[in-house]
Amino acid sequence: MPISTAARNYVSVLSLLAMVFLFGSCANPREFTYLQGQFDTAKLSQVNPIEPIIRKGDLLSIIVFSDNPEATRIYNQSLITPVTSASSFGASGPGLAPTSSGSTSPTAPGYLVDENGNIVFQGLGKLHIEGLTKAQLKDTLDARLKDFLTNPYYNIRFLNYKFTMLGEIAKPGIISIPGERINLLEALALAGDMTYYGRRDNILVIRENNGKREWARLDITKPDIMASPYFYLQQNDVVIIEATKKKAAASDQVTVRNVTLAATIVSTLAILYSIFK
Repeated sequence: MPISTAARNYVSVLSLLAMVFLFGSCANPREFTYLQGQFDTAKLSQVNPIEPIIRKGDLLSIIVFSDNPEATRIYNQSLITPVTSASSFGASGPGLAPTSSGSTSPTAPGYLVDENGNIVFQGLGKLHIEGLTKAQLKDTLDARLKDFLTNPYYNIRFLNYKFTMLGEIAKPGIISIPGERINLLEALALAGDMTYYGRRDNILVIRENNGKREWARLDITKPDIMASPYFYLQQNDVVIIEATKKKAAASDQVTVRNVTLAATIVSTLAILYSIFK
C-alpha cells in the first residue's frame, strides 16, 4: 500500500525538524573571521615591531669583522666539529653525511647568557649584556674593540628565538624560528591555526620583561590588534588560546544525549512509516 500524501508530508516535517535540531547550533561565520570591520589605515599603516631584548638563557651568535681579518680572528669563535671514531664514517667518509653511529657536521658556536645576564666573550672575557638590544650590544663591543681593530663591525643574531603556543590550536608546543620577528597571525599559522573551539576575542599573551611578568588580552577579530605592542611576539612569549563555552557544551554527556534524541526521532519516523504505509 503506497504512503498517503499526508503521511509523506508528516514524515518530511519530522525529518526537517531533526535536521534543524542536529545542525541548528552551527556557529556564525563571523565568529571565525579575523580582523573584522574597518581599518584605520592612518593608524595601522606604520609597522613598529619592538626591538628584541637580550635575556637570561638567550643564545647569541656574535661575529666580529674589521679591516684586518688577522687581528679580528681572536675575537671570533671557531666552528666546533664533534670528534668521531673511524667506524662512524662508514661508507660516507669524513666530512660527508654522518652515519647513525656518529655525527661529523660542524656545529655553530654561540654565547649563552647565564643566570647573571653575562657571557664570556672571546678575547674580552665577561660581559654583562642582559637587557641590551642588539644595537646596544654593538655599541658595547665597539667601545671595547675600537682601539684594537680598524673599522670594527658586527653581525649579531639570536640562535634560540622561540615562543610557546598552548590551548585551542591545532599544534600546541614550543616553536623556534630562524628570524627575530614574528607577529601573532604568523604564529597562529605556524601552530596550525585555532580549533573550532578557540576564542578569537580573548587571546592571552604572557611576557617576561625586565624581570617582571606581563599579561595582555588580545582580540584578533579587531583590526586594532595590529597596533598593540603585543601583536609582535618576543622571544620566550607564551600565547594561550582560551576555549569557548561551546567546548564545555560538547562534553561526552551532551554528545550522548544528542545521539539518543536523534535515535528517538529516527525511531519515530520508522514507526510512522510502518503505520501509514
